[in-house]
Amino acid sequence: MSNKTLTLFPVSARSISCLIRLLLALTYLCYGISSSLAAQEQTTANSPQIMQATVTNEANKKELLIGTYLCPPFVMQDQFGEYTGLSVLLWQQIAEKLQLPYRFQNYPLKELLQAVANKEVDIGLSCLSITPEREEIIDFSHSFYETHLAIVVKSAGYFDTFKSIITNRHLLTIIGIFFTAATLVGGLYYLLEHRVNDKLYSMRSRPAQLIEGFILGLLFITKGPFNYYEFKTLTGRVLTVCLAVFTTLFIASITAVLASTFTVGLISNDIKSPHDLVNVTTGAKTASTSSQFLTRHSIAHRQYDTVPDMLDALDKGEIEAAVGDDAIVKYRIKIAKEKGKYEKLNVLPYQFEKQNYGIALTEKSPYEESINRELLQFRQTNEWRNALLEYFKIK
Repeated sequence: MSNKTLTLFPVSARSISCLIRLLLALTYLCYGISSSLAAQEQTTANSPQIMQATVTNEANKKELLIGTYLCPPFVMQDQFGEYTGLSVLLWQQIAEKLQLPYRFQNYPLKELLQAVANKEVDIGLSCLSITPEREEIIDFSHSFYETHLAIVVKSAGYFDTFKSIITNRHLLTIIGIFFTAATLVGGLYYLLEHRVNDKLYSMRSRPAQLIEGFILGLLFITKGPFNYYEFKTLTGRVLTVCLAVFTTLFIASITAVLASTFTVGLISNDIKSPHDLVNVTTGAKTASTSSQFLTRHSIAHRQYDTVPDMLDALDKGEIEAAVGDDAIVKYRIKIAKEKGKYEKLNVLPYQFEKQNYGIALTEKSPYEESINRELLQFRQTNEWRNALLEYFKIK
């Protein structure tokens, strides 16, 4: 029986050799798969270091072209051609950490954005606001500075100030309410007291007593309630008590509104919000987020190539208001006032349309993750905080 089995299933030396080779091949295959998985895990764990090495290796082969747009205090250029400013300081720290060689090239704002979109430059550096419209053609880093839009106006002269006050619609409305209230209060007391109160109504003629009633109401509104015992009728005394609370609140409200009207009116005329810009001649910088905001809200405006051109036009009276980034216009005005310019220009205390500045990047830039990481780290340092204090003295 065993002889037959050996005959039916013969096992030659060649078959045994093939079987051993197959087992060895399977062993090598399993070893290769396990090694590959281990290497992949190691790569994932060390991805930041590998990305850093990739950026560094690429940098060793290529000098980055950094497109800039002059925007003090973020990007400035001294008489020797050296670049300074907050954005430049930030980039220098990032480039040093990532070992990136680079050179600067200056552009107008619109051309800079287009150069980044066309990949003619590797990075755009300035005071570039991150907007949905710009995100459609370029990428941005994380925000490194937050501000908002602001309205700049020129303070009026003494005659213009007086004219503005006496023609102010809010002030005229308040005066109308004031005299109406005085007339009503004086009329009520006249009806109640003029026949029995010779002390308050000493005049004999009716017109004179009406004038006395109006004066009484005027004094009541401006000075508050009279002495309870000044009135002879019970109704008059009850009315005095009731009006005591009302007049106290009324005087406080009128005082607050008048103070606001005089204070803001001295520098802003009738501009109380961005919507009031429809009624005045307004300016903004070409291709800026300020211009885009005004366009979206259907506010006609003149466009200027630079912020100084816009502020010069406002100072000369060519426009009545200018809209720009709060940080930029405040810095420009502060520096100009130190030199005796723009003495009457003021930034109104209205904040609208928040702006976030970022570094412009080409789409799918290999530097994006590394730049973001270094940017966030540098923003937490004392060096960055001190730089903000040096330029703005407010943060």
